[in-house]
Amino acid sequence: MIYTVTLNPAVDYIVHLDTFADGTVNRSLSESIQFGGKGINVSTVLTSLGIRNTALGFVALDEGLRQMGVDTRFIILPSGITRINVKIKAQQESEINGNGPRIDLDSLDRFYYLLSSLVPGDYLILAGSIPP
Repeated sequence: MIYTVTLNPAVDYIVHLDTFADGTVNRSLSESIQFGGKGINVSTVLTSLGIRNTALGFVALDEGLRQMGVDTRFIILPSGITRINVKIKAQQESEINGNGPRIDLDSLDRFYYLLSSLVPGDYLILAGSIPP
């Protein structure tokens, strides 16, 4: 089994604009939401290639990934929100990336226990940023 780890996953809110004007109201041409974080990106690609894998990490929401066919075993945090990133696609691309929630010690212990279930022959892919 291949496991991917995303310690600080994100919901990417992508906004398409003709132009972006600082300090004024901007109207989008279109918007979309994608589930992001480097390990999640790896799981999404592996799933699209038909390679079985399981995404691990910490989130407040993972239903969207399951709808895409990605198996998940995330630790649901007792407080905070999953990181939200804003991606502005206009004449120039800009990004505003959130920090993500703090990981409490109980959740971290549950994550270590989850990792202890890996067996010889499993692969573990660590990718992305570390939460506060």
